[in-house]
Amino acid sequence: MLERKKIEDMLSGYRKFKIATICSHSSLQIFKGAREEGIKTIGIVQKDKRKLYESFPLGRPDEFLEVDSYDDIPFGDLVAEEAIVIPHGSFVEYVGEAFDDLKAPIYGNRASIAWERSREKMLEWLHKAGIKTPRIYKRPEDIDGPALVKFPGAKGGRGYMIVGSKADFDKKIGKRECMIQEFIVGVRAYPHYFFTPFEKLGYPTAQGWLELLGVDRRVESSADEIARAVSAGIEPHMGFTVIGNEPLVLRESLLSEYMEIGRKISETSFKLFGGLYGPFCVETIITEELEISAFEVSARIVAGTNVYPEGSPYSVYYYKEPMSAGRRIARELKVAAKKKRLNEVVY
Repeated sequence: MLERKKIEDMLSGYRKFKIATICSHSSLQIFKGAREEGIKTIGIVQKDKRKLYESFPLGRPDEFLEVDSYDDIPFGDLVAEEAIVIPHGSFVEYVGEAFDDLKAPIYGNRASIAWERSREKMLEWLHKAGIKTPRIYKRPEDIDGPALVKFPGAKGGRGYMIVGSKADFDKKIGKRECMIQEFIVGVRAYPHYFFTPFEKLGYPTAQGWLELLGVDRRVESSADEIARAVSAGIEPHMGFTVIGNEPLVLRESLLSEYMEIGRKISETSFKLFGGLYGPFCVETIITEELEISAFEVSARIVAGTNVYPEGSPYSVYYYKEPMSAGRRIARELKVAAKKKRLNEVVY
């Protein structure tokens, strides 16, 4: 992983930073939020996508950096423009493991993405935080009921499958690298947290404060429409590719437990890899008995925040003005720069 000192040296030459990210995932929100905070933006875009992003006057970046492939992003040009890169799900997926050594300042702790990328590390993180998780089957032979098979990377649920036995696993999965997770029936809820070491606002943690900026649930291809198919006499494949997101407001009695989940994951991140800064999401499921299990951590802004470009039913209890996750990122960077503490939250 790139030495933090090299990023600190880059930041020392910055006088007025810009915000940059790939035009995908949650970029419209990121660009809009930066504009609302008076920060210039750079959109890294493939030529065939530029027209789309130019068509949103309040969501487009101030300038475009065209690339033929996301494998060839000229990060040196971004540094020359004094850009701070905002990682999101598409960014993490396109760049892959090269993310660890990118020679550009990245908002947050880049080590957190390495822990997100590895399902083994992610489970270690959740377990050390004392968070209840679905069972993990170490071998296909251990499968004793419905299980969800997941593949590496931030693929938005693409390719996930349900299996019910070793024979079913062998037929559908074969030798592919994967994680086999107990399938729990319940309501999926994805809380959007924001950790700050600066603003004394929100739920206190050992290292700072935690805000709850929203909650969503995901609309997953055939998994969310399967009842219609079954009622029509069809036996469809259950697919989990994320098609979109819907807003969700939790019953208020669950909020205390959810803030404790966020606090535990945040505090444990400091013990494991030096902290998780800014936006993150914990993917959870709530059973009929109101038991909450967490099965993944997204250590950056998630696409579910896109349902709240003007703020959420939770952000209104922190801020008098509309506050999306994208705008919250921009404001945090402004505060860090003013305090001359950018190097704490940018790596």
